[in-house]
Amino acid sequence: MALSREEVLHVAELARLSLRPEEVELFTRQLNDILAYVQKLEELDTTGVAPLAHVIPLVNAFREDVVREGLSPEAALKNAPAREEGSFLVPRVI
Repeated sequence: MALSREEVLHVAELARLSLRPEEVELFTRQLNDILAYVQKLEELDTTGVAPLAHVIPLVNAFREDVVREGLSPEAALKNAPAREEGSFLVPRVI
């Protein structure tokens, strides 16, 4: 399936691209090369090959969640410049 010059101009118009004549020829050639490569890939027998999200296996690098004691309210507010009724006191932002 080869793209014509008119089809490339139509796609450029849809994308709101202004192409010079030499760019139209260049993109027509490049897009046709891409389509030819995809068509060649379609010839491969992929029977029994599972779809991939990544080419290499990825492993989650996060640590395990461990439940542990958190800070007490007093420890959390220990270095607070201002506090009120067990909470941080900050300037009003309007």
